[in-house]
Amino acid sequence: MVTVEDVRRLAIALPRTEEHLVRDRVKFRIGQIVYLALSRDETVLGFAFPKEERAALVASEPEKFSLPRTSELRYNWVEARLAALSLAELTELVTEAWRMCVPAKVARAHLGPGPEPPPQPAPRTARLRLSAEVFAAAGGVDRSWLELCRLTAPALDLTVPDHRTALHRWLNSWGCRLPCPPEGGPYPLGEGLAAWTDRHPLPGTPLPDLTDPEIDALAAAYEELARLPAGSGPRPRPLGPTAAAKALYALRPHTVMPWDAAIAKELYGARDGAAFARHLRTGRAWARAVLAESGLSADALVADLGRPAVTLPKVLDEYL
Repeated sequence: MVTVEDVRRLAIALPRTEEHLVRDRVKFRIGQIVYLALSRDETVLGFAFPKEERAALVASEPEKFSLPRTSELRYNWVEARLAALSLAELTELVTEAWRMCVPAKVARAHLGPGPEPPPQPAPRTARLRLSAEVFAAAGGVDRSWLELCRLTAPALDLTVPDHRTALHRWLNSWGCRLPCPPEGGPYPLGEGLAAWTDRHPLPGTPLPDLTDPEIDALAAAYEELARLPAGSGPRPRPLGPTAAAKALYALRPHTVMPWDAAIAKELYGARDGAAFARHLRTGRAWARAVLAESGLSADALVADLGRPAVTLPKVLDEYL
């Protein structure tokens, strides 16, 4: 069992954290962003947590975690009973909530890069074939992707307003649940995407041929993309790591191997730009290995695997 003093000790030790008393509730924040908040009776801790992952967290331990009240469901937020948490669990929750609210360089400076997990061996072609068969057997699994390709032919271009809207809809079809703007209302995500694409010319080099500088450029683009506001209001949720990786795949389908939270946590233990760069280097090594084993080109290999509608980076993502 942990106490309020444990929460305070852990939070105050994190750079840029300030403690405030707001309407009889203790809150910890970075600037104007609250990342921890205690209930008035100090038995429940609310904390920043990726919205797309919280249902799984709550379902895994309902005696410990719960969804926030209805008015806060639009935020990246979960609640936990302090009495049910161990000190190790509290430390991880507080640290990860703080990490969501500070620049990655601040988190790395304080926490260090952390130990890198050992590199994963490249899959054999037979293993890729098994995972490809699972996806190919799912009816309509590529429907939304093919529709995005049709709407944005010959290529997705975020300087075109209709392409930004099409990307937004496709990300939601892939489970990202980004808020849609009201008819005729402001569209912060669309404006952010337009500005972001001007700042980040993306390489179009196929995944097996990516250079280290190109991977670093993609990681920097990913890191800024993940922070773009995906909605309006005083505390808009960011686009987030999963949607950012999928958006980069949509923009460069032969170049970028996407990921989701489970893949990032299992392989790298983080979802910042440095971890995404490691992910692309993993994908590069895997792509080279499976192409060498098969003796085929990338397009011929995915066709041979029964997934001609997608690309080699996506086949590797499906394997993961």
